Amino acid sequence: MAAGQAPGNPLPAVRTYPPVEHPVVVIGPQYLAQYPVELGVSTKLWTLGENDFKVSDINGTLIFQIKSKLLSLHDRRFLKDAAGNTLVNLRQKIRTMHRRWEAFRGESKEEKDLLFTAKKSKLFQFKTELDIFLANNKGEVPDFKVKGGYGESSCSILVGDSNTMLAQMHRLHSLTTMILDTDSFGVTVYPNVDYAFIVALVVILDEINADRSGED
Repeated sequence: MAAGQAPGNPLPAVRTYPPVEHPVVVIGPQYLAQYPVELGVSTKLWTLGENDFKVSDINGTLIFQIKSKLLSLHDRRFLKDAAGNTLVNLRQKIRTMHRRWEAFRGESKEEKDLLFTAKKSKLFQFKTELDIFLANNKGEVPDFKVKGGYGESSCSILVGDSNTMLAQMHRLHSLTTMILDTDSFGVTVYPNVDYAFIVALVVILDEINADRSGED
């Protein structure tokens, strides 16, 4: 019995989710862990021409960084490891009905290096939902889905149309984030799920949510 726990007082139950049947690898197997990975994603708001993210673990150690070029012809984000090596570049595809982003390995733009495509599930949405298609998926059923909550304060990342949870994200609100004019997210990535891939999806989701220019 825990210290100070009254006799017969029940402990809160722990919610469990079905584990992923097979490891989910999109960017690389080196980003799989056998335990839940807790990450913090933070970005400075309103920086001219660039919008950089930092991704840290629970000890504050830098794991990834996202560098952005917003004033180029195409919006592009570069997911880099802590040493500055580019793992993936995320590119917004313009002139599409549903807002669409493509992820390529390294700094490539070649079709052979396409890893996945993410697009809004519906043209008009009250809450953001994304469909994610791996490069070899030419069908209509997405490999993964991002389901957002109202107010864009939280979201879940799932396998296709199943209830198998891969990760959860929630927006952090604190006095510090308000004073420093930063935007922060907490991300929990479930075991055997590529956490670099999950970070890339969180960045895309944030960029789509931040675009207030229209409902496309």
